[in-house]
Amino acid sequence: MHDTTALLVELGSVILGLGIIGRFAGRIGLSPIPLYLLAGLAFGDGGLLPLGASEEFTAVGAEIGVILLLLLLGLEYSASELVTSLKTQYPSGAVDFVLNATPGAVAALLLGWGPVGAVALAGVTWVSSSGVIAKVLTDLGRLGNRETPVILGVLVIEDLSMAVYLPLLTAMLAGVGFAGGSVALLVALGTVGFVLYLALRHGRLISRAVSSDNPEMLLLVVLGLTVLVAGVAQELQVSAAVGAFLVGIALSGEVAEGARKLLTPLRDLFAAVFFVFFGLSTDPSAIPPVLLPAALLAVVTVLTKIGTGWYAARRAGIGSRGRWRAGGTLVARGEFSIVIAGLAVATEPRIGPIATAYVLILVIVGPLTARWTQPVAARIQAWRGQNGGSGAGGGGKGDSGTEGDSVPAGRPVHAAQEEFASSAD
Repeated sequence: MHDTTALLVELGSVILGLGIIGRFAGRIGLSPIPLYLLAGLAFGDGGLLPLGASEEFTAVGAEIGVILLLLLLGLEYSASELVTSLKTQYPSGAVDFVLNATPGAVAALLLGWGPVGAVALAGVTWVSSSGVIAKVLTDLGRLGNRETPVILGVLVIEDLSMAVYLPLLTAMLAGVGFAGGSVALLVALGTVGFVLYLALRHGRLISRAVSSDNPEMLLLVVLGLTVLVAGVAQELQVSAAVGAFLVGIALSGEVAEGARKLLTPLRDLFAAVFFVFFGLSTDPSAIPPVLLPAALLAVVTVLTKIGTGWYAARRAGIGSRGRWRAGGTLVARGEFSIVIAGLAVATEPRIGPIATAYVLILVIVGPLTARWTQPVAARIQAWRGQNGGSGAGGGGKGDSGTEGDSVPAGRPVHAAQEEFASSAD
């Protein structure tokens, strides 16, 4: 009975604390993710007040948090949108991968982590935070800007790439050989292709089978199906997160909308628990020694993400101001970086502290670069013009004052607004 009482007290304190932290973050206009990580560091081993009774529950809650994060992310996209993004944005996705995964891989090799550590840290530095970026776009009123669909396209490519990357990383962490890794990759590709086919051809049938006018029944069916598929995917070494993401893709229309509304509060709760748990599993004393390499890695990948957004927006025919805004908006890292580090930390414990410090830096810097990259670039161009320079990128096509007021043909404004607004809630 004493253990149960301690569990309830600790759990209640943690959840109440998360609520207070979340409200404080909202007041100061900051993503709560860095504060959740700091809370985990404060109450983990080596922290101010280690938690013991609720550790097992928090671990399970963290697993559910990852599953719900990926499920809700999958619900944001339809299969047709994913296919369209693949067709139109794959060059930008390739540039994104090369520019942003390479610094992480190189840093891991320089730190002596070996191939597995290199693949894991490459993923940490590669993927932007859809949640943080959605919130930033909403706060800055840029949902209808011309560059917003470009940003969305890059994020879609990254999210879909995780369906291949995570199974490959999981296989490497499990120590399987080349043959085992190849099998895991083939299974992942086959699964993604099969789910996309079902969603494109038979998405209405799947949604109809899951649909219910009773919110309680819809919640139970969608959540149960997701957890079941995630467990099966984990058993097949495809990753529970990928399984949840694919379930989200398979659902569409009113079912997806209804499930999103019902599951968003659960996602927010368990996602917060996940970030806290990652902080709990990281020794605070291990953070200061890695602050310098984490900061250097952050500086490099801020520049490479800005370059990615600039290139992607340029391909879409957007003027220089929109290109800089797109680049600055993509800087933030968050949930996926922590998910990847969480998978790898058991095999390579050294990735935990540097990933925590790296995400803490960029989840704070990201909203700042989203706001200030374009004005700073404009001032530099103006200064160069005054000093006889050509002002690279200035005066290009699409640089008129109305550049940010519409989206490219074929991509309605409300589509980008709805997708980002729902994920920013």
